[in-house]
Amino acid sequence: MPLHWEILHSEKLIHVVAEGEVTLKEMEEHFDALVVANALAYSKLFDATGLKPVYDDADVMAMGARLSAYTSHFPSGPLAVIGRDESVVLAFKRFVNISPSKRPAALFKTEKKARAWLATQAGV
Repeated sequence: MPLHWEILHSEKLIHVVAEGEVTLKEMEEHFDALVVANALAYSKLFDATGLKPVYDDADVMAMGARLSAYTSHFPSGPLAVIGRDESVVLAFKRFVNISPSKRPAALFKTEKKARAWLATQAGV
């Protein structure tokens, strides 16, 4: 599976690593797992340095609808994404634009900077 995540309940943190092509189906499975684990409100550290996003406009609209359903019932924690590739930057911008969540989200070039930023978001 191209998405691997660890839910660290004691830290209220989800660490996600993407490796290779990630489709809408994998993203949906990821979000469903976070909801089931009651962890959607946790901070998210998403390492997208190995990500190759695979989606079309219909997928983006479907993800927007799913995110609307999630955020109408569950709070969403801050999101720090690590990535440099232009496809990751574009995917991040599209994801943030379709997400109805008002949570803080930022893109970083290093894990160290992403973790430092997440630490400043505690209690947001």
